[in-house]
Amino acid sequence: MFSPRGFFIKSQKINTMGKLRVAVVGYGNIGRFSVEAIQAAPDMELAGVVRRDPSNKPAELADVKVVANIDELGKVDVAILCTPTRNIPEVAKSILEKGIYTVDSFDIHGQVWDLHQSLDAVAKQHNVAAIISAGWDPGTDSVVRTLLMAMAPKGLTYTNFGPGMSMGHSVVARGKKGVKNALSMTIPKGQSIHSRMVYVELEPGYTAEQVYAELKADDYFAHDELHVIPVNSVDDCKDMGHGVLIERKGVSGKTQNQLFEFRMHINNPALTAQVLTSCARAVVKQRPGCYALPEIAPMDLLAGDKESLIKGLV
Repeated sequence: MFSPRGFFIKSQKINTMGKLRVAVVGYGNIGRFSVEAIQAAPDMELAGVVRRDPSNKPAELADVKVVANIDELGKVDVAILCTPTRNIPEVAKSILEKGIYTVDSFDIHGQVWDLHQSLDAVAKQHNVAAIISAGWDPGTDSVVRTLLMAMAPKGLTYTNFGPGMSMGHSVVARGKKGVKNALSMTIPKGQSIHSRMVYVELEPGYTAEQVYAELKADDYFAHDELHVIPVNSVDDCKDMGHGVLIERKGVSGKTQNQLFEFRMHINNPALTAQVLTSCARAVVKQRPGCYALPEIAPMDLLAGDKESLIKGLV
């Protein structure tokens, strides 16, 4: 509902005096780290985990409710969606229709606006909100690029990923015919140009050339230099480290040659999960609709009261 002054008042189902009940939907790498981030958050409690086979319960979830359907968890305020990217539109829609807020790390850059428009209508219809593409890229890197453009409106920005494991690309590669297991590494070449090194365990009867053709036909891989390298064991190559260097050279007012750099080296799924968890806190503060991360006030991502945050940050 809305107050007479036009500010959104959170639905009564959100207990503003207690902790947010947050569910994790999907339990791969990001799901596992999301559980840890929720458990570490002072203002949240883990409602449970939703996965296809709830009987497959790893030891670390011994004390966690694991179900096949989110309805089995009782009251849920926010669902963190940790399913493969291409499943996100359908999963998000189905959960928003239940009146549950959602956050996700949808990472197909060219399709973000279409998802934004689609989920915006669903969220408004059911009086909730969704934050999409809330990982680190797209996500927090998108916020950095926004700030750099505000500081130098004219100029060029280059985003250079890696070297490191791309979770999204690895998932796509594992789904191709002839691939038993796969690891996709992103190698930066500078000026936003990248090479994809895909290490694959091949099924009998398949060749690297066949897998290359399958990958090159997919939007995930179509626009970058691609190398497919057969290996005996993908696990021997796996390292979840990743990183980014964002560079901008531009103009502030009429002053030329303003130079900016933002760099980080991170554990990929752990950072993605932390951003998602912070967005779970922010999403219930928004009016009904769908949002990308640059649309969210940064302070909404943080636990604590406004006065203390402003005193500590400004």
